[in-house]
Amino acid sequence: MPDTPASASVPGPVRPGETPPAEGSTSSAHPERPDGGIWEHPKLWLSLIVLGSVMVALLFAFRVGGL
Repeated sequence: MPDTPASASVPGPVRPGETPPAEGSTSSAHPERPDGGIWEHPKLWLSLIVLGSVMVALLFAFRVGGL
């Protein structure tokens, strides 16, 4: 008689949403999505928006100051 219980050698039903025991690695389970190009650089876009806002604020500051 084997030392392990019979339930350990035969996998039971897998509930939906769970990874079956045979698929231990997630590296091949999720395909790599393509590069989003310029849209994956939020710091660049944020810096351009802030720079534009500062330029508009300086425009109004200089007009109010009379320079």
